[in-house]
Amino acid sequence: MLIPSKGFRVAFLLAILIFVATDTWLTRIRSTDWTVPQWLIIYPINGDGSYATKKYITQLTSSNFSSIETFISEEAERYGVQLKNPIEVKLAPEVSERPPAIPVEGNVLQVVWWSLRLRLWSKTHDTYDGPGDLKLFVQYYDPETHKRLGHSTGLQKGRVGIVNAFSSHRQQPQNNVVIAHELLHMFGASDKYDLSTSLPYYPHGYAEPHKQPLYPQRWAELMGGRIPVSESEAEIPASLRQSLIGEKTAKEINWIRQ
Repeated sequence: MLIPSKGFRVAFLLAILIFVATDTWLTRIRSTDWTVPQWLIIYPINGDGSYATKKYITQLTSSNFSSIETFISEEAERYGVQLKNPIEVKLAPEVSERPPAIPVEGNVLQVVWWSLRLRLWSKTHDTYDGPGDLKLFVQYYDPETHKRLGHSTGLQKGRVGIVNAFSSHRQQPQNNVVIAHELLHMFGASDKYDLSTSLPYYPHGYAEPHKQPLYPQRWAELMGGRIPVSESEAEIPASLRQSLIGEKTAKEINWIRQ
């Protein structure tokens, strides 16, 4: 049996890398031209294994996420996007396994390796019977036993993400804020807050950077994450009704043409 030469193997690997890079670039171009609706598939996961969370997940329907569709549609229209329903949310059956844990303070190589593992894991744990453009695996936790949740993340490469959320109907509106935030990461939007303090950056993390007086702000810029009420204080929005998408974010996701 003939063994391919080293030069052939290198050329073959380069061809694969070029193919993947080109496919990623074309996917991003197609996903941000906003000419056809994008399907966001929500995959619920029982993050704490509790009965309360299990019961909550069985009661979920796609309508629990309708505020995300409405928010994206209204904000897109505000920026002149002609597509009527840019995002359509679908609910997949529950996923029984948890995804690879997000690395805490990992180096670049660890983060890259985790990203590749997550993308592969998402393909082998796809419970949705149908097409989907974006995948968010939402890990739910009982708020009675989990007062704080881990970091959520959304990846533009692979268009996949993990959200940590509370298994509470009362907190569903806040869950949808987090889901919408990670959703925009998958379209190329950047965070606009200080990771060490959670305070939004001025001016791009403010919904109304030109407001006088500047404080208190009335809304949260979605990628800023919170409503600044003073220079050193900010509040978590109760729902997407208290959120807006700022101009820089709109440029990043191609709602404002560069």
